[in-house]
Amino acid sequence: MIQDRSWRKSSYSNGTPEGDCVEVSLSHDALVRDSKNQAGEVLEFSTSAWRSFVATV
Repeated sequence: MIQDRSWRKSSYSNGTPEGDCVEVSLSHDALVRDSKNQAGEVLEFSTSAWRSFVATV
């Protein structure tokens, strides 16, 4: 399921494949993972929690 999603890397990763940052996948929820460890742990947020986080940051 996670593999089938589209992931977007943060613009703060310098736009290079080697850039270490986070990736986010937005669908009916928000998933966040480490771009260096794509098979590792994933944080999952509800849509409302993600919107609140983004608005605060």
